[in-house]
Amino acid sequence: MPIEPLSPPPPPPESGVDWWAEIRGLALMLLAVVVFHSFIAKPFYIPSISMMPNLLVGDRLIVSKYPYGWSWVSASFHVLPRGTSRVLPKTPEYGDIVIAVPPDRDEDYIKRVVALPGDRIAVIHGQIILNGKLVPQQAEPPVQIPVDPQLSCDGAPCYDMFERFRTRLANGREVYELPAFRETLPNGASYVVIDHMDQMLDNYPATLVPPGHVFLMGDNRDHSADSRAPVEERGLGGPVPLANVGGRAEFVTFSLDGSEALNPLTWWSSLREGRAWTRLRPEIRRQPASAPALERAQNQR
Repeated sequence: MPIEPLSPPPPPPESGVDWWAEIRGLALMLLAVVVFHSFIAKPFYIPSISMMPNLLVGDRLIVSKYPYGWSWVSASFHVLPRGTSRVLPKTPEYGDIVIAVPPDRDEDYIKRVVALPGDRIAVIHGQIILNGKLVPQQAEPPVQIPVDPQLSCDGAPCYDMFERFRTRLANGREVYELPAFRETLPNGASYVVIDHMDQMLDNYPATLVPPGHVFLMGDNRDHSADSRAPVEERGLGGPVPLANVGGRAEFVTFSLDGSEALNPLTWWSSLREGRAWTRLRPEIRRQPASAPALERAQNQR
């Protein structure tokens, strides 16, 4: 009986790209990122000098979104209408670095909590008076900030106002040596601030922080539009509602200086040494003894 040759199997059907599946997968991935950024943590970039010396222009950091509960401000891109309610609300601690939104525009500010609900706060000659007591400040060695003429803040050089503090070290490196003070809040939260000039925000009248609010200040006391500054001057206009506080800064992931460019080849050389994984929670120290508020505030300046 003759054997017929086997016929080759039919070719598989041509398969096209399932665009619907691709789009759905991409949408689910983007949704997961938005949910994570809204409820868990989100990366931020520092564009201004208001939190020097603890945060520098070019720092990239992680902000956790859950420590104080969630509100309208928690959503990425601020797409929700403003409101006063919060889910699982909690109050920040003295010294926390937080993200806050001003009352008149949807921008993210980063400042430090210096007064809590029910506190009475004033600023006299650049020093905080909290509930009638001077918040201790101790002189520290000058902070050294590397000269970086390429670093830009809103299209202008970031450090022009510090030129009189410019100096050359023995190793030839040029830095700005800025007057620094260690400030310690009632819970022992301790951090370094910069204060190099007399200016209008060095004095702020005694104000009671309402329930559900906090008072925020930048660590660069002479160049920070914070709770001391009116809204018309791009400030926070006094105590900030906790519903407008969107999270707590946790740590720096990496930092790039002014030599950064769009070319990725420049990113490695522009990395600032020693900034990566810098923890942003304040150090806790025993509070030093304080002198009478006004007397010591005047003597330290």
